[in-house]
Amino acid sequence: MTAASPSPSHVALPPLANDTFLRACLRLPTTHTPVWLMRQAGRYLPEYRATRDKAGSFMGLATNKEAACEVTLQPLDRYALDASILFSDILTVPDAMGLGLSFAAGEGPKFASPVRDEAAVAKLAVPDMAKLQYVFDAVGTIRKALSDANGMGRVPLIGFSGSPWTLACYMVEGGGSDDYRLVKSMMYSRPDLMHRILAVNADSVALYLNTQIEAGAQAVMVFDSWGGVLADGAFQEFSLAYTKRVLSQLKREHNGYRIPHIVFTKGGGLWLSEIADSGADVVGLDWTVNLSKARAQVGDRVALQGNLDPNVLFAPPEAIRAEVIKTLDSFGVPTEGSGHVFNLGHGISQFTPPENVSVLVDTVHEHSRKLRA
Repeated sequence: MTAASPSPSHVALPPLANDTFLRACLRLPTTHTPVWLMRQAGRYLPEYRATRDKAGSFMGLATNKEAACEVTLQPLDRYALDASILFSDILTVPDAMGLGLSFAAGEGPKFASPVRDEAAVAKLAVPDMAKLQYVFDAVGTIRKALSDANGMGRVPLIGFSGSPWTLACYMVEGGGSDDYRLVKSMMYSRPDLMHRILAVNADSVALYLNTQIEAGAQAVMVFDSWGGVLADGAFQEFSLAYTKRVLSQLKREHNGYRIPHIVFTKGGGLWLSEIADSGADVVGLDWTVNLSKARAQVGDRVALQGNLDPNVLFAPPEAIRAEVIKTLDSFGVPTEGSGHVFNLGHGISQFTPPENVSVLVDTVHEHSRKLRA
């Protein structure tokens, strides 16, 4: 296993008005704990809903670089967030493979051509990145919008993809699933087919993320949303091995600047040490993990990201403040060689009152500064 490389005392970072997120990812000293939210550009914001209505559909929004840029910036204009994240979807890669992605109103994603037999698996190949040019155009447009006349960026831009295993779940099931019956049936009965899907996915994700980096992404994240549905042993063979295959191919630097790599496995607390040895710079944690114990377990191998329960944001402001403080206190004060990025333990709910996010962000900044004082 390959641990993340030791954090250097001096590392080249891009010119940013606020580089706190990148510094925390690379376990460098910060004045406060940076915060961003998974799905921070989303349906809980009225301005997002208005832009989506104008675009006509989710994919209409995601494939229009100006609209994707607009919704990426909306939460930054409302909250003092320390990072932006590309507005896109984790399923763009299998869509580019020709599986026919669609989003019906009020439903999750669906694939017109699920991958369920030997012939369908044999047809899979790393897609031509030209089919995903709309994503890279959006990255470039967002970076430009985040920069002033002198090229100084406002905050870093995070690019992302689904993990090979998570993509395979959608590709075989044809959409979301409650029991993962089809994908697990293939995994247990025809592991050869599953390994073939995962190998193609891993090489596709690596190329996709590297192309995002070339387009301007300043950090990249792999969402292993469904890694936690696997049994011990199966997780290592069918999820983690292929996440590591992605990480081993990713650019660690671009234009002389270091590019942090983040891995988030929902339900992955059981395998924290193994994920920390994957080659990632940052390991994301869901809300079931104790941050203090996680920090003791990983030592100075990686930074940690997380991990407030998203449903805390439905509580009154004083309760939100108390839970945010509890989370920050659980990690403790970052010392040399450690790093903490505050986030939710999963994506923000579409029903979240927007004003409650202000309470979260402001409390993270205020209390983390107090801790360092």
